[in-house]
Amino acid sequence: MRGIILQGMASIKRDFLPRFWRRPARVIGVVTLLVCVPTVRAESARDEATFRLASPHLQVGFDVRSGQLRELVDLNLGYNLLGRFPGPLWEVELATAEGPLLLAPEHAGSFKAEPLPQPQRGGRLTWMDFPAAHAQNVSVQVEVHLDESAPLSRWSFALAGLRDQVVRQVRFPRVPDIAAQDTERLAVPVWQGQLATHPRELLNPAGGNPRRHQWEYPGRLALQCLAIYRPDGPGLYLACDDTNANRKTFAVFGGANTNLGCEIVHEPEGSGTSGHFQVSYQVVLGSFTGDWFTAAERYRAWARDQVWARESRLRQSAVPDWIRNTGIWVWNRGRSTNVLGPAVELQKQLNLPVSVLWHWWHGCSYDTGFPEYLPPREGTKPFQAALAAAHQHDVRALVYMNQRLWGMTTASWTNEHAERFAVKDPTGQIRPEVYNTFTKAPCVPMCMGTTFWRDTYAGLAERAIRELGVDGIYMDQACTSLACYDSTHGHPLGGGTYWMHGFRDLAADIRQRAGVSGRRPKLVSPRFSANLTASPRVALAGEGCGEPWLPYLDLMLSLEISRERYAPPDGWETIPFFNAVYHDSVITFGNYSSLTLPPYDDLWPAEFAPKEPLKLLDRKFSRQFYLEQARAFVWGQQPTVANFLPRHLQERPEETQFATRLATLRCRAAKYLQHGTFLRPPRIDAPEATIDMSRLSIYAGQQGGLTTFQKRVPLALAGAWRAADGTTAIALASISDEPMELSFKLEAKEYALPKRGWIYRLDETGRRGMSEFTTPEASVKLTLPPRAAYILEFRPATSH
Repeated sequence: MRGIILQGMASIKRDFLPRFWRRPARVIGVVTLLVCVPTVRAESARDEATFRLASPHLQVGFDVRSGQLRELVDLNLGYNLLGRFPGPLWEVELATAEGPLLLAPEHAGSFKAEPLPQPQRGGRLTWMDFPAAHAQNVSVQVEVHLDESAPLSRWSFALAGLRDQVVRQVRFPRVPDIAAQDTERLAVPVWQGQLATHPRELLNPAGGNPRRHQWEYPGRLALQCLAIYRPDGPGLYLACDDTNANRKTFAVFGGANTNLGCEIVHEPEGSGTSGHFQVSYQVVLGSFTGDWFTAAERYRAWARDQVWARESRLRQSAVPDWIRNTGIWVWNRGRSTNVLGPAVELQKQLNLPVSVLWHWWHGCSYDTGFPEYLPPREGTKPFQAALAAAHQHDVRALVYMNQRLWGMTTASWTNEHAERFAVKDPTGQIRPEVYNTFTKAPCVPMCMGTTFWRDTYAGLAERAIRELGVDGIYMDQACTSLACYDSTHGHPLGGGTYWMHGFRDLAADIRQRAGVSGRRPKLVSPRFSANLTASPRVALAGEGCGEPWLPYLDLMLSLEISRERYAPPDGWETIPFFNAVYHDSVITFGNYSSLTLPPYDDLWPAEFAPKEPLKLLDRKFSRQFYLEQARAFVWGQQPTVANFLPRHLQERPEETQFATRLATLRCRAAKYLQHGTFLRPPRIDAPEATIDMSRLSIYAGQQGGLTTFQKRVPLALAGAWRAADGTTAIALASISDEPMELSFKLEAKEYALPKRGWIYRLDETGRRGMSEFTTPEASVKLTLPPRAAYILEFRPATSH
């Protein structure tokens, strides 16, 4: 039944301050939906000015005079997620003949709110009569649809009456004030994922101005969502259901009164208008109870059925076998003696397949001379011979090639007139970027929407694969995108989908050019050949994590495991958000986990070179190394060691043995840690310790010396996994020098445990039975030895 009511909800726990529009809009047709929820008389007169939509789980309320979003109430909890300071729900930037024009709700001369026709559950908001000369015929329409089964709503945005205007940006929805809660958390899938434990303080620093953090998608934002919540309490969930990977930005920001807000900035294709514009996907806004993993599960329920997941190379069995079977990666830099030799030696010791991520093989200076990669710095024939010798030991190599930068100091920048095909900002200017702190030489991002850049890069990759015999290309900065405004490039201006379409074409072109008829190594060693000979395909890896790239990349480099090495303490922690959603759709690898100081490119200025290259770090930083390796293990990544030298096996046996022990166990548990689905990590209540951290990467820790800090971390980490056969397992890793007693419980319903079964302990030596369990809860108590790692399998009693 539907009707008109002007009552408040007795369960709403929050009041509101008056609105603050510049001028009121004329109100037309004010109504409110009546649904099957209890109602009581209004708490105050201003409640009568609220247009409400409600489902059994969620109530949304708007100011009837302006359309301000005032209520987002989880009816299951009786909690309003919005604070006391509402603001404009949207803003639009138009490009007109007279220049940019900003439209906002307060500019509208009239506003109306009405229910959607039955049987739809929702409403329509319309703003009209804008006074600006270039917007007099424009109207803005927002539709809200409420979910019947969950506290979620789906929002659409459209403009009508456009003439010569072009839509540049749409900020929608804007939620400028989220209700404050104790122990607030902000979870954002920035590549692997980040968690802010004090987001309100982070965005409203004491004595400073409010801050704004934003992340582009597709790009640094790996998924189209974020979550702001109290652990095990109410949380706000914001997402998009865009299956075409249109360019957009998710943002969080502070404000007056220590406000915490969020918004999505949509950047449509600015190629023109036919009088009507609509954001081509819906925004999802709602409530949840739980934590970041609850938000990941909600997103996963939608995401795994989308085209990029269904067509991911891992799920399509298109990933080369040597990639899937890699036991550990060696990430080294320089000439082949510094890279391939150490990998071969590690493989002999480990007796598992070792693969190489090879930087600084190229003939140009790193972060200066791109894309003049060829010939290799040690010469073509020595490079080919070294790689062929490594192939004799079944060691494969991905070589570095940045997929977006062109150095402005290179001869090719001038000779190829490369500036024509670089990314341009709205004023038509290029966007120089400086990464090299020694040379200060600028590089420029090239436009993925141009055939010129794609052909240039694919041609270089083809030569590396077919002439040099490399096994794949590591495409640095792959999971990023930019908006380009160069009208000569032939793509829509600004946002849209052309960047991902360009990357799709680039990846396909590289694979087609490489073919299987090029110079490919023959496997002669029987040690690991059984699973490698079936797949001669070239491998493409990329930096970062991102769902739109799943059909194009064989594996993704995730450096967030080593975030402490390259970022100062800034209020953010790494979480495996991306793995929780897409672990069974892509292989992730990589970290800065190193036992040494950073290397130095011998093509950089000699005056900055360290006196003792790759000097061993103080042993006090060993726990940082253990922590990085443990994170990779329990989060299901292929392990990586950086700057590895064979002498580390003798000079740092505890650290290297820890890494190889985890690599061995991961291979034994591949059904979980590589092919399984990530489940909620159990709460193991491990003891914590304050450990020393070294902040160093390629540039950090060089000229200014090593930067150190201390951090409180758990001494044991855990991850939970479900194999394709339905078996559940818990991965445990200790970074402690002492044994520790651990206990935890698993609920049968959440972890799909059998009613009765056995717990088996798997380590690097084999599998053995531990104890019997019965549900509804499986209780585990064990002693975890120093720097040990276990896989605990929960099997039905019939398999005992």
